Amino acid sequence: MEIVNKGTIVREDKQLLVIAHLSQLLDYVTGFGGFIVPLILWLVNKDRVLGMDAHGKSIINFQISIFLYCLLSIPAIFLFGLGIITLISIGILAFVLPIVNAVKASNGEKPNYYISIPFLS
Repeated sequence: MEIVNKGTIVREDKQLLVIAHLSQLLDYVTGFGGFIVPLILWLVNKDRVLGMDAHGKSIINFQISIFLYCLLSIPAIFLFGLGIITLISIGILAFVLPIVNAVKASNGEKPNYYISIPFLS
């Protein structure tokens, strides 16, 4: 489906939304690709793909939030020892939530990263 918006053709591309969510898992392979690839996909396609702006903002908010949570849990390792449990739970959530939201994107639903801080709105 294509919609003309201000002279630009906006198309519906659920596969690209799914790829944007699943590209966050590159963090487990490269260590940093899970932030860069979704950022590039969002910046290039936010005006061309229907829903990409909302999905891209939620992905970037989630990645920034995960990074901040990891930074905050490092001193907790030295102070209380509970930072290790926090890092493990952040790792699990950072693996599971992109997969859940990729399934939601393929069904046409809005993304829900419930632990993310809304930096971009």
